[in-house]
Amino acid sequence: MRLKGRVAVVTGGSRGIGRAIALALAEEGAAVAINYQRNEASAKEVVQEIERMGGRSGDIFQADVSDPAQVLRMRGAILQRFERVDILVNNAGINRDKSFINMDYETWKAVVSVDLDGAFHCTKAFVVAMKARGYGRIINISSVVGQTGNFGQANYAAAKAALLGLTKTLAKEFAPKGVTVNAVAPGFIETEMVTGTPDEVKEKVLAQIPMHRFGKPEDVAKAVVFLASDETSYITGHVLNVNGGLYV
Repeated sequence: MRLKGRVAVVTGGSRGIGRAIALALAEEGAAVAINYQRNEASAKEVVQEIERMGGRSGDIFQADVSDPAQVLRMRGAILQRFERVDILVNNAGINRDKSFINMDYETWKAVVSVDLDGAFHCTKAFVVAMKARGYGRIINISSVVGQTGNFGQANYAAAKAALLGLTKTLAKEFAPKGVTVNAVAPGFIETEMVTGTPDEVKEKVLAQIPMHRFGKPEDVAKAVVFLASDETSYITGHVLNVNGGLYV
């Protein structure tokens, strides 16, 4: 119960890594606001799982994080429900893979607007109150692709790399006010994005991972819980790699 009494927001929290993060935060005692864009049914299922833990609370909040007006509306609804936010996990992300030669601006913009601009909008929405209270934990979910690049993912890699720069800059700006800003950079995790790839591609990826296995969403969630806890009060601007040794 390291997070008992805390309130957390997880963007893109209805499935995959976001779902695992929401459940892990709740398991440690946090009340969790779960943001989703389209899949209301999946978001409700996460809340039901949280409630089954007993004594924990969660609720769902719809918003497209790439739209600042929707983010502000979501903030109002979350504050009405939970009164404050202590932890923000900028997890919402999409991918639209194409080689750079074949990538048009709309495909580029679609990914950057969610994966990068979404973190900007959500951080702007919640950080002012965190600074005023002298406490906050902001955790940005980047990717190993933002560290290494990847064929066909110029938009995704650029957005995830930019998140790391944003993390370090905000860590410096917010540190005097008691708000830490860190990032988690997952490697290849067993989500729909990975499990849906052809077997021959998965074998090539596995051959590059020293642990020779894909990570699980729970591996990422545990890292987020650590960074969200009071145990990390002197850690800020850090990138925590969860990749099985793929990028060292």
